[in-house]
Amino acid sequence: MPKTVAITDLGDRFRAVFDEVTEDHVPYVVTRGQQPEAVLVPYEEFQRLLKHSDDEVLRRFDEVRARIRKRTAGFSEEEIAADVAAAHAELPD
Repeated sequence: MPKTVAITDLGDRFRAVFDEVTEDHVPYVVTRGQQPEAVLVPYEEFQRLLKHSDDEVLRRFDEVRARIRKRTAGFSEEEIAADVAAAHAELPD
């Protein structure tokens, strides 16, 4: 369960908060004026979040590519090229 610390208190308590985050794996939400502004998490958790985020983006991209492939399966390369050229011609200079 995450804990909360106000930015004004973090300076005085930084060592203790840092130790809890790194040693006990306790995440901290840092607030400013009652509003959450940042989160302190162990580095391994940060790495996991980044990987999960990248994996999710790639998964969604693959889904979009599959939908596009399905919707354009009946079109020839020439038809697609003609549509792209027509759309490009409509763009302002």
